Amino acid sequence: MPGWNYADIWERVAERIGDAPALVQGSTRRTWAEFDRRADGIAKHLLDAGVAQQDKIAIYLYNCPEYLEAMYGAFKISMVPVNTNYRYTLDELVYLWDNSDSVAVVFHGSFVPTIDKIRDKVAVRIWLWVDDGTEPCPTWATPFEDAATSATERTAAPWARSGDDLNFMYTGGTTGMPKGVMWRQDDLIRATLGGVNPMFRDGDADLGVIDLTVNAPGMVQTPACPLMHGTGQFTSLIFLSMGGSVVLLEERTLDIAEMLDKVQSEKINALAIVGDAFAKPMLKALDAEPDRWDISSLLTITSSGVMWSEETKQGLLRHHPGMMLVDAFSSSEAIGLGQSVSTAGGSAKTAKFVLGENSRVIADDGTEVLPGDGRRGKVAVRGFTPVGYYKDEEKSAATFIRIGDDTYSMPGDYATVDEDGTLVLLGRGSVCINTGGEKVFPEEVEEALKLHPTVHDAVVVGIPDDKWGQSVNAVVQLWPEESLDEAGLQAHVKSCLAAFKAPKRIVQIDTIGRAANGKVDYKRLTGFVADELGVELPA
Repeated sequence: MPGWNYADIWERVAERIGDAPALVQGSTRRTWAEFDRRADGIAKHLLDAGVAQQDKIAIYLYNCPEYLEAMYGAFKISMVPVNTNYRYTLDELVYLWDNSDSVAVVFHGSFVPTIDKIRDKVAVRIWLWVDDGTEPCPTWATPFEDAATSATERTAAPWARSGDDLNFMYTGGTTGMPKGVMWRQDDLIRATLGGVNPMFRDGDADLGVIDLTVNAPGMVQTPACPLMHGTGQFTSLIFLSMGGSVVLLEERTLDIAEMLDKVQSEKINALAIVGDAFAKPMLKALDAEPDRWDISSLLTITSSGVMWSEETKQGLLRHHPGMMLVDAFSSSEAIGLGQSVSTAGGSAKTAKFVLGENSRVIADDGTEVLPGDGRRGKVAVRGFTPVGYYKDEEKSAATFIRIGDDTYSMPGDYATVDEDGTLVLLGRGSVCINTGGEKVFPEEVEEALKLHPTVHDAVVVGIPDDKWGQSVNAVVQLWPEESLDEAGLQAHVKSCLAAFKAPKRIVQIDTIGRAANGKVDYKRLTGFVADELGVELPA
């Protein structure tokens, strides 16, 4: 087998434990055999529609079994799944599907009105409608269920699968518009699954590993965060590849009671969350009703995308000391930069991570930051890294760099290295805002604000927030004689961009104070906003 491929792995799992659970959401329960055959149906429908090797298929869905079935069907015939943020507005969707060259889209019925407005602006020719009890299937789409039940035997493409087959993970990153991180499946599997089981990381890809490791139903995992983001998607792929099952929540916004109910009823072993936005409400619920839920089945809770506080971790451990709480320092572009692990017997300080075995910190002069030398640098990881950003050679060259004989992924996170070798994260070198795991590029929001007739200039900054990690805030310089209408400006931004990008608060300033080259002092303006809002910034 020329490299690891998800379809090869999952087909072997289905052959070994076909009657075991694979996907669960509410009353929907799919065994591995059903998961496999339904993916065959999706693959058959796409082949019959004339797709080609490595064609792109966008997945525009809330969390649901069809999300992973669509990915599996795409993997079977060497198509490339493209995650689509369901919060995006019309222009953002057009950009994403055009930039990714998507020829097919799988979408929930609730998105029919949105797609109707942009269908003539994209080159998509295959539409698969997933029934969610809202909009009926339009004439220009095919019901997903019809496609999923169309195969009676294994579907295979006329071309061979390979570890070189790609999976795209679009991320807002720090460059404004979303960028498609191109992962070879072999590299992604070795970087993620290989971190759990070294047999998937070292040596040749050999399906005999599945025969050795999958003999019974595996662990039960729930991505409490969206599958459209790396944290939810990559963790789900790991557990499926180990013969486990994925339990998806039904509510489309975070419902802590539902999540804890499922932990108890489905005996969930692993949760994937995004920082304190998930962990703090979970702790609050457990503190309020300590005898309501049995969470003893949980072995691990993993957070990635935004740090979560050690105080919250220790609070959760009081309710179940047997858990391991993992703060994974990774991104869509770089897996294994470092991690922080908390248990009942030990803890790690917030924002401190153990450097991954293939990671290093590189100063701006290109030299390595050594423990205790007091310098800061960008964290980089070598080994299994993405190919680059889709159709963006300049950004690829800046992020995926050669150091000696190795290629390092360097997304832009700055850190220092303590004498004991632990990392102290300082944040992105740019001004990218990470709010609840969503990355917001300030210039995009600034441009939206400046389109409003009352706004002369605007700067957007991130302010520390207990719930979201950072909140999006703006400082505006208005035209003479204009007065600040905070709610009106927020509504204006939401009409242009996804709602999560809109500023939580907007304050007014006499002048932004741009330099002659047009640049602004983000540090000064962040301090101004913090003072106006009565927020204390970290030293």
